[in-house]
Amino acid sequence: MAANQGKGTLYTFPGNFRAYKAQIAAQYSGAQLTIAGDDKFKMNDTNRSQQYLEKFPTGKVPAFENDAGVHLFESNAIAHFVSNEQLRGKTLVEQAQVLQWIEYGEREINPASATLVYPCMGIMQFNKQNHERAKDELKHILQLLNDYLRTRTYLVGERVTLADIAVACDLLLLFQWIIDVNLREPYPHVTRWFSTLINQKEFQAVLGSDYKLCEKAAQFDAKKYAEISSQEQSGQTQGRAKNVSQSTDDGAKGDKKKAKEEKPAKEAAKPAKKEKAAEVADDAGEEEDDVYANEPKQKDPFADMPKSSLNMDEFKRVYSNEDTATKAIPYFWQNFDKENCSIWFCEYKYPEELTQVFMTCNLVGGFFQRLEKLRKNAFASMCVFGENNNNTIAGIWVWRGQELAFQLSSDWQVDYDSYAWKKLSPDDESTKQLVNQYFLWEGEHNGKRFNQGKIFK
Repeated sequence: MAANQGKGTLYTFPGNFRAYKAQIAAQYSGAQLTIAGDDKFKMNDTNRSQQYLEKFPTGKVPAFENDAGVHLFESNAIAHFVSNEQLRGKTLVEQAQVLQWIEYGEREINPASATLVYPCMGIMQFNKQNHERAKDELKHILQLLNDYLRTRTYLVGERVTLADIAVACDLLLLFQWIIDVNLREPYPHVTRWFSTLINQKEFQAVLGSDYKLCEKAAQFDAKKYAEISSQEQSGQTQGRAKNVSQSTDDGAKGDKKKAKEEKPAKEAAKPAKKEKAAEVADDAGEEEDDVYANEPKQKDPFADMPKSSLNMDEFKRVYSNEDTATKAIPYFWQNFDKENCSIWFCEYKYPEELTQVFMTCNLVGGFFQRLEKLRKNAFASMCVFGENNNNTIAGIWVWRGQELAFQLSSDWQVDYDSYAWKKLSPDDESTKQLVNQYFLWEGEHNGKRFNQGKIFK
């Protein structure tokens, strides 16, 4: 390692398994990695500043910088940078193998982990179909690793490499929340490999000595999810000091609301271990980055429209906490206000440009992030259909008004023209079937089967 190459500052939040990759790599390589303290970095505050975005344009964490002017914003890239020759692989073959396992963890393990773990943390709605699919994927992952490690101590070569560090970190939440005693039993070689790593001093220097494998798999906590979801809708997120600016017609009322929210937001920022759950999701590839800029208050684009009899907040609550087929969908059709609300179908115009499914999901996530102030008056289910290198995006949107909502504000017009939009008649049976399909995350589109979905609420 070149002089001072591994000396730098890492920006992250406590408990971020992605940041652990660089921290553990630095323990092995001897890199001097400093974690930015509260005086230099506050999640969802510092990373929205112009100064931060100039260095790290995604606004994501972890992020790294050093005195030589190097700025990196992806966890695997940072871990690679602070590693030494042993960790990266001493030969071209070993380097390729290390990269192979890092890619495998990112593309296969992390999506399954998010689907299984985040509902248990209360930061993602439980979906039975997705849960069962992810359980099958996890068993396939564990079987693959178990077979591979049957005659090996480490993933690449005879010593720890970045492959072991990255994949172990990708498995941390799964072993802590999902992979219990019964599930571990068929995969002894994976368990042996994982236990070997987390008990090494370099891992414990970062994870601490109190990391434990779970005894019984956690379950979806509907109450916790309802609490966190409610806080997010009111401009707070459990576990992180965050206030999202909300449009309002009554400035005085908005100031009072903000003052009331500031206190619990600060309390949520206390470093209690369980309250860091929402922060973990903040960097989940996927599933959930909040990197939109603070903006001055402005007039609500829907202010001049007639009020709707559809209580959007109540519908979202039912959709989030009740069974979709038997509760949420009947509620929607019983209360839909066709005079003051409209239903739209959208389809991505350039499916030939889409490659990896996780990248397609990130595209949808970015679309949602730039529509924050539309949330109060809209709901959507966006679905990714197909598989890697053969996928597309389509979705159902519901909002107040009869015209395209994106035209109401220039802030909402970044992504929408990448989609073809069609207004649907709520009285047509075909519309009801299509809406039900997308709300349930089922079926197919243009010959491609449903793969993953994202909800805008």
